Amino acid sequence: MEIQAGKKRLRPSALVSLGFALGGLGLLLSWTLPQQSPAGEIESFLESHWRKPIPPQGEAPAGYSPLEASLRPEDCGTCHVEQYRAWRTSRHSRGMGPGVLGQVLEMEGRDPGTAELCQSCHAPRSEQLRKLRSPAGSGVFVNNTGFDEDLQAGGLICAACHVRKHRRFGPPPRGGPPESAKPAQASLPHGGFTSQETFSRSEFCKDCHQFREDGFALNGKLLENTYAEWLESSYARSGVTCQGCHMPDRRHLWQGIHSPEMVRQGIDVSLTSGKSRYRPGELLEATLQIANRGTGHFFPTYVTPKVIVRFWLEERAGKRIAGSLVEKSIGREVELDLSREIYDTRIPPGGRWKWTYRKRIESGGLQLRTQVVVYPDHFYTRFFEAVLPQYTKPRERKLIQAALEETRRSRFVVFDRRIPVT
Repeated sequence: MEIQAGKKRLRPSALVSLGFALGGLGLLLSWTLPQQSPAGEIESFLESHWRKPIPPQGEAPAGYSPLEASLRPEDCGTCHVEQYRAWRTSRHSRGMGPGVLGQVLEMEGRDPGTAELCQSCHAPRSEQLRKLRSPAGSGVFVNNTGFDEDLQAGGLICAACHVRKHRRFGPPPRGGPPESAKPAQASLPHGGFTSQETFSRSEFCKDCHQFREDGFALNGKLLENTYAEWLESSYARSGVTCQGCHMPDRRHLWQGIHSPEMVRQGIDVSLTSGKSRYRPGELLEATLQIANRGTGHFFPTYVTPKVIVRFWLEERAGKRIAGSLVEKSIGREVELDLSREIYDTRIPPGGRWKWTYRKRIESGGLQLRTQVVVYPDHFYTRFFEAVLPQYTKPRERKLIQAALEETRRSRFVVFDRRIPVT
């Protein structure tokens, strides 16, 4: 039969140095690559646009209202209502969630260089940094007079992607030609915007979702390799971009591994049993298969999530049969101190994972229970449990404790079936 359905001491900086883990999944949707600009032009724009930290805004142009000069997401939302509403629900708006913020607060005084590195993806604007590098020396940090604590807490704010020196940038208008660097219009609020088709390309996302070739790696594989996984997949060859799945219809959602709907639509789960009924003494065999049919990268990408597949036998009333539970993991497990990779059982784009459960039937009246459970923050849970005792300052400890509780609540079930087997 078949069922289908869509004691080492850890440095607190170890978690956030991993990068902004969205670990995203996606649907095969309709947003495809626009006409390509020359590769050199794309790289040049990205290198300039993603200077880290993003240079300070400076003085606003003459005639700008406070609203036009603001970097605050809620001010952007005055006109861009739908984009702001979607962003507020996204993981980008939580780029400086309690786990990251608690660690950054601890590092700002002790190790501002690492705090700057972590915020280069989590909160990359200069105005979000409490300390900036001094012109006197790259290793010297001074207090940032332009620091805005509320902006820091905002994480990856609208201005992180769209604003440079008070100029607004974004993708070409819908249905318009894929123009690059179309001039803004001075008669519009904040001078309109500069059209840049690179915003519609997967390359735009790689600065935070891909380590460089010489970046940190374990077992010969970069720790953050999502863009490269996409680049080597059929999705890249057919022109399906990161934005096409994670920003469908240009909505600023960025849903991924934390979304049960995205996960269910990104994979196919099938369960087959060798026969419909077994007698006591017979060997039950049941096979679960997971196909990565709808994600443009490994399922799951990155090292933070884990997917657990569980099999067990139970009585019709639901009582589990002792000794019947078996669990298998899908993910990339690493040591908390990032010293080694323990295993990597992730499913590549278009690939399949399969495992067969075998158990001798000892009595009648039994059913087979099978679950697929997603733990989006598996690594973070382990990490926060380990480092919490090291935080003694009340504010930082409270944030780390809140982050730990949040990660424990993030699990969800994407497949749960009971099959009578006797």
